[in-house]
Amino acid sequence: MAELEPVEADSRFPSGNWLGFFLDQRMPGKHSMELLLTFRAGTITGEGRDRVGPFFVNGTYDLGSGACQFRKAYSKAHVLLYAGYNEGKGIWGTWDLEGIKGGFHIWPEEMGDPTRQVLHEEAPMEFEEPTERIEEPELLPIGG
Repeated sequence: MAELEPVEADSRFPSGNWLGFFLDQRMPGKHSMELLLTFRAGTITGEGRDRVGPFFVNGTYDLGSGACQFRKAYSKAHVLLYAGYNEGKGIWGTWDLEGIKGGFHIWPEEMGDPTRQVLHEEAPMEFEEPTERIEEPELLPIGG
C-alpha cells in the first residue's frame, strides 16, 4: 500500500475546518458554508454542508499562482464547478452550474472572516483652536 503524501505545509492551504459563503442572484444575501478540507500534493478533497445540503469536494490547487479549481457535488443532486484564487485571505472566486454563475469566498476557520474589516488601532484626533473669530453671516429676510 502506497503512503500518502503529507498534508500541504503552505499556510494558505491548511487542512481542517473552513468556513465561507456563496452568492447567488436567485437568492439574495450571503449563504453560509462549512467545510472540512484536505490539501495534499496539489489536490483538494473534503466535504461540507450549506443551505442546499451536504456535499463532497474534490479538485486541485497550484502553489505558484494560488489558483484553485474544484467540484462541489451534492448527494443525489447537481454538481457545481468552482474556480478561484488564494492570495492569503482564503479562496475566493466564482462558481458555475450549467451557465448559472455566482461568487464565493471560503477561509480557514482559525483565520476569522477576512471579509469583515476591523479597525485594529485608532489614532487620537487633534483639533486646533481657531486663531481668529469667524463672524457669522447676516441673515436676510425671506422673500425680499
